[in-house]
Amino acid sequence: MQKNKEEGESKIVRGESSETKKKSKEKKKEQELETSENQEEEKIEERVGENQEKVEEAKIEEKKEFKKIEKQKKISEEESWVPKTKLGNLVVEKKLTLEDIFKFGYKIKESEIVDSFIPDLEEEVIYIGGSPGKGGGIQRRAARRTVRIHKSGRRINLSAMAVVGNKNGYLGIGFGRALTNKEAIKKAMRNARINLFPVRRGCGSAECKCGEEHSIPFVTVGKTGSVLIKLMPTPKGVGLCAPNEIKKIFRLAGIRDIRIRSRGQTGTRLNFVYAVENALKNLNKMKL
Repeated sequence: MQKNKEEGESKIVRGESSETKKKSKEKKKEQELETSENQEEEKIEERVGENQEKVEEAKIEEKKEFKKIEKQKKISEEESWVPKTKLGNLVVEKKLTLEDIFKFGYKIKESEIVDSFIPDLEEEVIYIGGSPGKGGGIQRRAARRTVRIHKSGRRINLSAMAVVGNKNGYLGIGFGRALTNKEAIKKAMRNARINLFPVRRGCGSAECKCGEEHSIPFVTVGKTGSVLIKLMPTPKGVGLCAPNEIKKIFRLAGIRDIRIRSRGQTGTRLNFVYAVENALKNLNKMKL
């Protein structure tokens, strides 16, 4: 009887050990499957990351090539530029500088004159257009769309405004009209170059007195239509206390700190921008 009991117990132990072995084998298989799946997922992620990097690199290369092509076009245009005015001929012959043009009051009628003196001009588009959005407010756009109704139908016209500057005391604001957005912005950029003028900078704040050209030298006022603008110098670190579209003007003029106060219908962007331009031009009229 004891022998039978021992044999039965040994059989039970063997059965349990075989079951544990089976379970361990199944666990190992599951672990191997999980590791293989994880490895495959990692490989897929690596491939996706490599593809994204390649796409980004290709985009960067395309942008660089596009910039090179634009530079080559500008260079070819400058080389092929034939001046049509006396001022243009004087500039080509290198008898005048940009400072002399503003000193003697010459009127610039060709945008290539400005490009020849300041080739690294930066450009910004001011959003003067817009349409009423849902729930109130205006969705601003680069071009303003106007419609005239005739017997033959509607005639659509588009207008745009642009700012040009070198961030070192020279600024230009232009307005252009055309039948398409692209042409209107091009005309605005060209007119902005023609309307270039020097901006007087300094440190007119009583709190700062650093002597650097980070703000304006004194308080100035400008007016266009119903919009009245007052520009006030501020100490270093205050920044540009103005609306986003007006900040573009100050940045391109090289002004880093300024405070603005406005009255009138500032919702009409054209008058608002022209009032700021008038205030900046009035800085040059004052003699210190």
